[in-house]
Amino acid sequence: MSPSSEDPPEFVPEYDKPDAPGIHMKFDNTVSLYHIVGKGDDFETAAHDIFDLLSEAQEEFPDWPRVLYLDIEGHVRDDGRLEEDMIELQQEFLIAAMGKFFTALAMPLVSVVNPDDQVNDLPDELVLQPPDADLPEESAWPKE
Repeated sequence: MSPSSEDPPEFVPEYDKPDAPGIHMKFDNTVSLYHIVGKGDDFETAAHDIFDLLSEAQEEFPDWPRVLYLDIEGHVRDDGRLEEDMIELQQEFLIAAMGKFFTALAMPLVSVVNPDDQVNDLPDELVLQPPDADLPEESAWPKE
């Protein structure tokens, strides 16, 4: 049963971003994943890098609470705001699609705590496709 929106989650991590990218075990028994999207990285590269980091963390520290720290270098428009693909990376990919696999996310746009239990049943691979395309039946996940 999910907690109501008025009940805080059972575990609220302290945001303590690691000094270097990678996977880090924290004193509070959380696993911190820190990724920096480089100036030359596009949406697809960043998504695959983050998914690979998530998979490695699950393999190395199975089912431990995970917090993703994300920084983005470059990718800034003339008006000082992030480029659209980096906003989409955070909102649509990380929060909407991948957020359930983390206990919390700390990103340039927002820091959020997952109100539900972290899901630890990761897909075997990340398959990206155009936003309006139908999901292919043979690779749709989760399987019903």
